[in-house]
Amino acid sequence: MGVLEKIQGASARAASRAKQAEPRLPLNEIIKGDCIAVMAALPDKCVDMIFADPPYNLQLGGDLHRPDGSQVDAVDDEWDKFDSLAVYDRFTRAWLKEAHRILKDDGTIWVIGSYHNIFRVGTALQDQGFWILNDIIWRKANPMPNFKGTRFTNAHETMIWCSKAEKAKYTFNYRTMKALNDDIQMRSDWSLPICSGGERLKDDDGRKAHPTQKPESLLYRVMLACTEPGDLVLDPFFGTGTTGAVARRLHRRWIGIEREDAYIKVASERIEATLPLDESAMLSIPEKKAVPRVAFGLLVESGLIPPGTMLTDAKRRWRAWVRADGVLGSECGASGSIHGLGAKLQDAPSCNGWSFWHVEIESGLEPIDAVRQRHLTQMGD
Repeated sequence: MGVLEKIQGASARAASRAKQAEPRLPLNEIIKGDCIAVMAALPDKCVDMIFADPPYNLQLGGDLHRPDGSQVDAVDDEWDKFDSLAVYDRFTRAWLKEAHRILKDDGTIWVIGSYHNIFRVGTALQDQGFWILNDIIWRKANPMPNFKGTRFTNAHETMIWCSKAEKAKYTFNYRTMKALNDDIQMRSDWSLPICSGGERLKDDDGRKAHPTQKPESLLYRVMLACTEPGDLVLDPFFGTGTTGAVARRLHRRWIGIEREDAYIKVASERIEATLPLDESAMLSIPEKKAVPRVAFGLLVESGLIPPGTMLTDAKRRWRAWVRADGVLGSECGASGSIHGLGAKLQDAPSCNGWSFWHVEIESGLEPIDAVRQRHLTQMGD
C-alpha cells in the first residue's frame, strides 16, 4: 500500500470515528419535558436557529367578556403564571443561557413577546451576550379589540432577532426577503393576520387548542430570512407545532420541546399532515419589480397562492410556477417577479403582473389581482 493510500485510509477511519462520536440529535422530533433540562442535554453549538415563543406572564385577573356577554378564550393556563417578575426573570435567564450554548456561532435566535414580557426578555438577551440585530413589529391585520374600551387596541407583538455575538457571521437572505416584498427592501414592521379560520387548531370541544398559536406566515418569513434548506431549527416552547410544520414545509430540520401532552398530540398530527414544498419552489433569483398595494409574497406566505402554483397569461402563451419566496420560474428558464418575468417574456419595458398572470379555477382563468382584492377585503373585515 502506497503512502497516499495509507493517508486516505487513515483519514477515512478518523472521519468514521468522529461520526460515531457525534451525539445523536433528536431530529424532527418533539421532546416532552422542561425546555431548560432538555436543552441542557443537547451538545454545544448544534442548532442553526432558535425560535422562541415563551410564556408572556400576562398575569390576567378575572374573566374577560365581549359586549355580547360571551367569554373571551384568553391566556389563563398554568404555564403562563409566575409568582413574581423576579421568578420570571430567573426562568428567562436560565433558558437563554442554554439557548446561547447550543446555538452555532453563525446562528440566530428569534424571541417573540408582548409588552408584558418582551422588554424584560430583551435585557436578558443582551446580558447573556446576544447581539440584537432587529426588533420586528408584527402588526396584526385583524387584532382582537379592546372590549373594555380602557386602552388602545393591542394590535402588535414584538420579535427580537439576535446573533450570538456582535461580530458573528450570521445568515440573512436579504435578496430573498426583498423578492418576497416585491423587490422593495423589507422593513421591520410586518403586517400579517393573526391565526384564524381553518389554520386555527381546535380541541375535541371546539375550543382553541392553544391560546397563542402563531400564524404559519410569520414563521415562513422568519425561516426564509435566516436559514437554508437542511438547517436545524429548535423551538423550546413548541406548542401546537407551527415551527415544525413550517420547517417541514421549507425543508428545514427541527427539534421541538413541549411539556403539555395535549399540545404534543395536536402538533404531531399537524406536522404529519404537512406536505413539504417541491424542491423547484425553493429556488429564488429576485428581479426588479413594481410596488402593488399588497406584496405578491404576502399571498404566497398566507397560502392564497401557494408555492408550486402554475400561472399563465390570459391567452395561455406562457406558463410559470410560484417559488417559495414569491419569485416565478418559467419553462424557458427565465425567472423573476410577477412584473419582471411578465415583461421579460413579452420583451416589453414593463408589465403589470397583477393583471398579466392568471391562476386556473373551476370556471377558467382568474387574474391574480382578484386573489389580491379578496385578501384586501378579508383584511378590512
